Amino acid sequence: MRSSVLQRSAFVPHDLTEPIKGRSDGPLAGLTAAVKDMYDIAGYRTGAGNPEWLASRRPAETHADAVQKLLDAGATITGKTVCDEFFYSITGANAHYGTPVNPRAPGRLPGGSSSGSAAACAAGACDLALGSDTAGSVRVPAALCGVYGIRATQGRFDMGGATAMAPSFDAGGWFSASPGLLRRAGAVLLESPQRAAPVTQLTILDDAFETVDPRVATLVDAMVAAAQDRISAATHDRAAPKGLDTWREAMRIVQAHEVWASFGEFITKHRPNLGPGIRERMEIAARIPNDQVARAHVVTAQATQRMDELVVPGTVLAMPTAPSIAPPLATPADELESFRVGVMRLVCMASISGLPQLTIPAGTADGAPVGLSFIGWRGGDEALLSLATAMAPLVGTAL
Repeated sequence: MRSSVLQRSAFVPHDLTEPIKGRSDGPLAGLTAAVKDMYDIAGYRTGAGNPEWLASRRPAETHADAVQKLLDAGATITGKTVCDEFFYSITGANAHYGTPVNPRAPGRLPGGSSSGSAAACAAGACDLALGSDTAGSVRVPAALCGVYGIRATQGRFDMGGATAMAPSFDAGGWFSASPGLLRRAGAVLLESPQRAAPVTQLTILDDAFETVDPRVATLVDAMVAAAQDRISAATHDRAAPKGLDTWREAMRIVQAHEVWASFGEFITKHRPNLGPGIRERMEIAARIPNDQVARAHVVTAQATQRMDELVVPGTVLAMPTAPSIAPPLATPADELESFRVGVMRLVCMASISGLPQLTIPAGTADGAPVGLSFIGWRGGDEALLSLATAMAPLVGTAL
């Protein structure tokens, strides 16, 4: 009974009436996959975390491109998963559909916005799950739920048939409890261009480590040290010369502007009931002036150039995925906002630059999962997926 409750909490009330079977052959034949409720599934409406948005949609005529790729590869789609409302949060809570249970840390948030997909994998309800990542929406729930997750290089994961949020930063991604399955899915979901190269250089981002809870930093640092036995060279550097908050704030402004472009007309016309936090962020997004957006774009362009200089083919950056373990479910709003700011400080690097980022389980602190991240070069997704399998023997050794 408890297992069933854990699994079902990850799925939306308007779930599939029955599984959609994939081909009988293919690299993913016999495997199951869940899909974040932002990807179209033929015959079903796509909800984006809001019941009124769901009611306004027509059933999709075709599957989203990523969904079709999974089916063509043999995977069976078993359900549609809960996400944060309009994807505009990082906690994993949804005021309308509830909060998916974090199977690896019950009583704590699962992280969002792809909360249901991460929770479903952690609960064993599926082998793979599709998510999306604009500002950490795959990376953070993967870390907080103790599973593997990857944000693909922007443009290498086909987002056709997916609800857009903030196109400058939107990227596809997926989860698995197994690094081998994560890698197998990459061969199906990733498109050209790939830039193949062996990982020969590990750069530890000191400015990322300085922003996180000491318990997280200590555990991740121990696993990074162990990883150096598998990578020939390691150095230290800092990503943002003027501080990560400069990048974080620029991303916040551009993201808000684009979120309002995606959903503002609907919100203005329909005045939907928005959950706590989402309502306030949408009100802010509606008032972002264009000149502020233009200045922020200058900063994001500079940040992208800096990241491309740091992450040349063969080099990966190491850092904690999230600033702390998952907050308790009853965490006050002001503390959740602090958590969100801390998350944005870490995730903005890959989000702004469009680079791929992998998160793997590093161990636990106070009984809750902690994630270690590697940022790769543009088109180096396959190298990250191979690194995940190489690191698998070290998972949990830094407890």
